[in-house]
Amino acid sequence: MSKLYIVPTPIGNLEDITLRAIRILREVDFILAEDTRNTSHLLKHLGIEKKLISHHAHNEHKTVADLASQVLAGTNIALVSDAGTPGISDPGFLLVRECIAAGVEVECLPGPTAFVPALVNSGLPCDTFIFEGFLPQKKGRQTRLLKLKEEVRTMVFYESPFRLIKALEEFGLHLGMDRKASVSRELTKMYEETKRGTLEELIAHFSAKTIKGEIVIIVAGDDTKK
Repeated sequence: MSKLYIVPTPIGNLEDITLRAIRILREVDFILAEDTRNTSHLLKHLGIEKKLISHHAHNEHKTVADLASQVLAGTNIALVSDAGTPGISDPGFLLVRECIAAGVEVECLPGPTAFVPALVNSGLPCDTFIFEGFLPQKKGRQTRLLKLKEEVRTMVFYESPFRLIKALEEFGLHLGMDRKASVSRELTKMYEETKRGTLEELIAHFSAKTIKGEIVIIVAGDDTKK
């Protein structure tokens, strides 16, 4: 039976791709890629020649029904994002939902996701946590931050390096500058960094340097309510 394969790709270090992911990318009929240029570099590194079709947030609404139909007709398709696991703050959910509704078999391979190593490496409790991804930039942001003030679980956020300081300041305003947190950037890459401390200490640290790379922020829950 044909399938839609969800294939995680490395978030930095190309050695992190699994042997099964490489095999699936070789065997499928074509690959859906968030950015075909980025995926082309990965496939070249792996020695794989495969047809790539662009599949991103701006076109996925229009294409998911046709793609599900193609799988039902016998086509094996792999979906990849630029880095990490598709559907985690990247395109993927709509296609998976459409395929499930159409009776298409979906198989998600295990593999890289930035927030997992950042969470474990933070030193904060990771037995239970809440994944927030990217907070709304405008509408709904303050409302969400106010709700998170009552959260007792460890909180996980993605953020742009250009907005890191602002995000840390907002967390400090709503949660308290003494709240423990961790910032990880450039995970699996040469200049990987994880900095732990209070929000106040993290603001001071990152305000004094140029910030580059994808950011994962881990913030402790309110332990006074446990």
